[in-house]
Amino acid sequence: MNKPPLPRYEALKTFVCERIESGEWAPNDRIPSETTLAEDFGVSRMTANRAIRELTAEGRLTRIPGVGTFVLAPKVRGTIVEIRSISQEIAARGHTHSSRLLSLEKIRASSRIARVLEVDEASLVFNAVIVHLEDGEPVQLENRYVNPAAAPDFLELDFRNKTPSDYLLGRLPVAEIEQTIEARLPSPDEAEHLNMDLSEPCLVLERRSRTGRMVVTYVRLVHPGHKVTLGGLTGFASGAQSFAREESL
Repeated sequence: MNKPPLPRYEALKTFVCERIESGEWAPNDRIPSETTLAEDFGVSRMTANRAIRELTAEGRLTRIPGVGTFVLAPKVRGTIVEIRSISQEIAARGHTHSSRLLSLEKIRASSRIARVLEVDEASLVFNAVIVHLEDGEPVQLENRYVNPAAAPDFLELDFRNKTPSDYLLGRLPVAEIEQTIEARLPSPDEAEHLNMDLSEPCLVLERRSRTGRMVVTYVRLVHPGHKVTLGGLTGFASGAQSFAREESL
């Protein structure tokens, strides 16, 4: 029995992925614009936009407004042995940690966040966005999503004096951690919060933590590349298994 043909946006995604996997489009290469892809592939601009948008959400591409869409480098996968919050890491260096809370709110989970937290789409989850500083200089942008069932009082906490990691590690035993690490260019918002140039690489750690069968939290931690080494970055993170490609965040 013949398989039905792929939807046009899926066929375009396959086309783009094949170019990446063959090496024709290498990491950090800018790919053709949506208009060019639509014309070359014989699809509408809307179809091309959907394909590129989904590949971006899946971690294959990154988009920089006003610049273009680029191939993301493969993410580093591995096991790291210690869990430490950034406040502990900074204190261990003899420096002072402080933070700037950008937002702390209850939001509806997008399909992507719902999938990662293993909750129903559009269910309420907690979200905290925080800039961490070392001796007054920004060194990490934290964007954290928390399952309310695991930490119902999360929104009531004062994160000026305690990091979300300190709170969660003190509250719940961590049974499993999954993570990926990658180097890429920052988004405009990331560059602004971390005092970076858009052309300056950053290191990004994405981590999902479980206790028992429940996913407790998913967090993306962005660091200026010139202010952190891979060893320093992994000093306050740990991992067991990395996300599969379709769940790379």
